[in-house]
Amino acid sequence: MKYGFIGLGNMATAIIKGMCNSGDFKSSSIYGYNRTTTKTINLATTYGIKASNSIEELMTHCDVIILSVKPQMLPDVLPEVKKHLQDKHIIVSIAAGKTISYFQENLSAATSIIRVMPNINAIVGASTSCYTASEQVTETQIQLVRSLFETVGTITEVPEHLFSIFTTIGGASPAFTYIYIDALARAAVREGMPKTMALDIAANAVLGSAKMILQSQEHPWALVDQVCSPGGTTIQGVSSLQSNHFETTIHDAVAAVTNKDRSLAK
Repeated sequence: MKYGFIGLGNMATAIIKGMCNSGDFKSSSIYGYNRTTTKTINLATTYGIKASNSIEELMTHCDVIILSVKPQMLPDVLPEVKKHLQDKHIIVSIAAGKTISYFQENLSAATSIIRVMPNINAIVGASTSCYTASEQVTETQIQLVRSLFETVGTITEVPEHLFSIFTTIGGASPAFTYIYIDALARAAVREGMPKTMALDIAANAVLGSAKMILQSQEHPWALVDQVCSPGGTTIQGVSSLQSNHFETTIHDAVAAVTNKDRSLAK
């Protein structure tokens, strides 16, 4: 089985790195094409993948085609993909907002399509990804694609009508979390702690808190109550967050991203 990446940006690079480092995929089975030739050559040199000079060349050699270009580039890329589409091909898209029906309309209704949404944490092998598949896709093909994305984190099946919501809480939320961690650290700097130390403490506290939710199986607010002693320090901070509409602000941010993602499908 051979894998071809059309578009070699940050996400494609992270996935290729994960595949090559996992030991489960041979670099010689991975092909890459980018309209900027130097980027293709650099990745081929770094990871030992095969550099393709065109979409046609890549699709001739590969079985799994990963469309890793930005959504606005698809109208230029898909006609070329359609021209060289074969029955053997599994089309995997990581483009935000573009539905399975969009690809079927622009390629073929019979095309096997798997839509995947990873997040930026794939760069460090900690992506939270989701997928959905067209009815033509077999269980074997799904497991094949799952194994690919498991090299950069976790992947979960999500119904397509929930994809826009996942795009927010799985795809965009790392940016929200980065802001939160930085805000914690900057607040600590204001109180006298060095920034590097504060960032390390804040990031590890967030990491540990996430593990606590996943492993304890307790409701987040039950955990909040465990930290908040009566008349103690933590409850003062929690009360301040609530009075300053912390939760409402998060809800508004989620709604903004979700609405934008839904608009991309129109």
